Formats: sequence, structure tokens, C-alpha cells
Amino acid sequence: MSDLLRRVVDVHYHAGPDLYRRRLTTGAAGRAYAEADGWVVVKSHLGSTAANAWEARQEGLPVSGAVVLNDLAGGVRTQVMEQAVYSHGPDSPARLVVYLPTLVGPAHRSALRREPFHPLLDPDRRRGDRVLDGTGRLSEPVREVLRAARDLPVVLATGHCDRDETLRVIDEAVRLELPRLLLTHATHPMSGLTPADLARLAPVPGLYVELTALTILLGHRDTRHLAEVVRAHPRVVFSSDLGQPDQPDPAGWLATSRRWFAEAELTPAQIRAVTSVNPATLLAP
Repeated sequence: MSDLLRRVVDVHYHAGPDLYRRRLTTGAAGRAYAEADGWVVVKSHLGSTAANAWEARQEGLPVSGAVVLNDLAGGVRTQVMEQAVYSHGPDSPARLVVYLPTLVGPAHRSALRREPFHPLLDPDRRRGDRVLDGTGRLSEPVREVLRAARDLPVVLATGHCDRDETLRVIDEAVRLELPRLLLTHATHPMSGLTPADLARLAPVPGLYVELTALTILLGHRDTRHLAEVVRAHPRVVFSSDLGQPDQPDPAGWLATSRRWFAEAELTPAQIRAVTSVNPATLLAP
């Protein structure tokens, strides 16, 4: 884990190419985080960033990748995961992050102004099925992905699951003894978990909770909520979910975060835990 223990470890940064236009490429994001003594996981809703991350690391940049199991990228299939793991390379000090689908309907009404990356791409027409089947149980492809995630060098993340879906994924992960599970922007309105939910989930081994800067920047949550989440669960990961052209760059995010942490009255130990130690432990092989 020593390669990952930096001043900041951001497990959720959008780099281009992606569904929408982004501020930075994978290489440019890597350079920005290197300047901040950081590590970054680059994400794209189009699918896998694994090969881009591998190439960036060959240039000495602190980057690892992710794959999103959207229909557009091949869907919820173990082969999509495996291909991304191979593309990520055998030398990565960080696990690949595997997201359950994020392009699922109906669309979440975002407050962001977003421009599609490609003129032929209409994201709303590329939405696929959610993770539950017609009986309200996890679909068999999702179960297969969870079983594969138990044995591959990956972190499974819940993507754009709602509260009920997230709880069902957690139940299956516990049954399978999945080593790492990340609740993607867990208390965002689309995910719907509360600090009380997170406190009840604290005993679940290998379960990490993500709180993103974008959730606060868009006014969905505030710094009081940030404090509640950090105190509710022992494995909170504070990430950016940034990369949008009209949102702060990495340096601006870090400066704003310092102000938020002061308003939330977090201790230096809590700040280091959510920005460095917890995300580094999550990603460590």
C-alpha cells in the first residue's frame, strides 16, 4: 500500500473521453495529481479506462483505472471485467474499480450543464436495465459479476444503484464474502442512504462509503452532513467526482475541501483517514 499512501487519493475522477466533455485527459489528470502528491482513479461512463491508466503509469504518473458495466460498454458481463483487468496490467499497485451500471433509467435530473462528447451519442437512448430482475432479486448477471469480483484484483462499486438495490448488493456481497465493496456516492439523492443507514452498516467487513465533493458542490448535501457521514462509518472515502469543464480542477477541489473540513470540525486524523488512508486501503491489492 506504500505506493498509494499519498497526500490525497481520489477514487472517482472523470477524464475524457467520456459520455460528456471533460476538463482533462487521463494523462493530464495524472500530472495534476502528481503535482498534488496524489493518486487518481480515472472513470468514464463509456466503459473502461484501464488501458489509459496503464499507459499513464508507464510514464510514471499516479493513475489507476475503472470499468463501468454499462450496456454501451458490453454490459454486466464477467468478460468485460476480465478484459479490463488484463488491460490494467500486472504491475498496478491499485485494484481496478468495477462499477455496476450508471446508465440506467429513468435518468437522474442533474443540475450540471453537460455537453455530449460525441455528436452521435445520446446518453438517454443508451440506458439499460437496473440490477434487479422482474422478481425484485439481483439479476443473474449481477450475481455472476459479484462472484467474479471475489476472485479478481478489483473493487466492486455500486454505480447508480438506488437504496434498495444497494442493500441487496450488500447482502449478496456479505454472503459471498466479497473482500471490497464501495457504495458509490452513498448519500447522494439517487443513492438514498442516510447516516443512520451507514452506522448500521459499519460492522460489514470490507464495506467502504463514498462521499463526493460534487454532491456538496451541487447543494445536495452540506458540510454538516459531511461530518455526520464521517462519524457514522469507519471507512468513509472522500472523492471528487469531478472532471466537468465548469467545476473546480484538482487543485481547486483540494483547496475547497480544506475549508469544508474546517467547517465540519473534522480532526486531522479524520481528514487523513477519508482523503488518504481509507481510499488507499480500499485500492490496495
